[in-house]
Amino acid sequence: MESPHGAAVKAEDFGLKGPRGWVFRGVGIDAAPGSLIALEGPSGSGRTCLLLALTGRMKPSEGRAEVGGHPLPKRMTAVRRIAALGHVPGVNDLDEALTVAEQLREGAMLQRRYEGPVRALFRPRAERRAAAANRIEEALAAAGLDPATLPKGPRTSVRDLERLEAVRLSVAIALLGGPRLLALDDTDLKLSTAERAELWALLRSIADRGTTVLAVCNEAPEGVLVLRTVEPTVEPTTALAGSPAPAVRSGGGAEPAITWAAKPDGTTEPADEPEPQAAPEADPDTRAEAEPESDAEPDTGEDGDPATTPAATTDTGTTDTHDDTDDDTDDDTKGTDDALAEARRA
Repeated sequence: MESPHGAAVKAEDFGLKGPRGWVFRGVGIDAAPGSLIALEGPSGSGRTCLLLALTGRMKPSEGRAEVGGHPLPKRMTAVRRIAALGHVPGVNDLDEALTVAEQLREGAMLQRRYEGPVRALFRPRAERRAAAANRIEEALAAAGLDPATLPKGPRTSVRDLERLEAVRLSVAIALLGGPRLLALDDTDLKLSTAERAELWALLRSIADRGTTVLAVCNEAPEGVLVLRTVEPTVEPTTALAGSPAPAVRSGGGAEPAITWAAKPDGTTEPADEPEPQAAPEADPDTRAEAEPESDAEPDTGEDGDPATTPAATTDTGTTDTHDDTDDDTDDDTKGTDDALAEARRA
């Protein structure tokens, strides 16, 4: 398999807004070609949408980025041609009804039909088959997957593969077209510590051959360029930083951050709360007489429905209010699912 020149990945003030709020924003990165980039963060923090945006599968809402010299969002199609997706759940899942050999042949056929040169379609059938077989063999070697070691060899069903074997198969299919950028999601999902070490060693070997690798994970290993998607721990009434997040420089530097629940001017609105009202003083004996007995019937209105009771008061005499400060955060996390659903329909 031809070793391509990796794609540099650059972004500044990069952000994506979904129907329910910001999925991510304020992202900055400057990674050299052939870098191994770990996109680290908890599930639901917008990491998958960031991966899809950097590979040209999602249109950003603000900021600018450049992948392999192609600006985003102006040249999303060009970025998609040079960026291949490994396994991204819900976007390009493996077909469990196929065998490993069938899945590889399908991947080679689709790559030749939609990504390869048009003149390749007019070559003799025997030549096309031989070329596809060579690409598959080289991709499997690069992904570290030997079909002969599987329970039924190449005829092993995809549904019978172990998690690490399925990831290696998805990587092999992605490498069939010789991409300049390889992106994977959930690299550490359902993997043991030893299997995670194997997978990161595989990704590093691919990066060492020249292909830039972007991998989503919960916890990045040492020695990789880390782009984090972690919600900052700030009080709801504290304004978030209005300045753009610092960019990550290849080889070190400040770590990036995603500004959450922020308005375009970089501030947040705390939930409005009514001013506390002091309860009127009452004589202890009078108050005791006013309290209803435990077995008393509830008061009813004119239509027979129970009358609405006033808001409960605390010992300090202030009205008990509901704190709505978490509603904005819920909307932002829901924005990730909405944006991902739009990518599937695209």
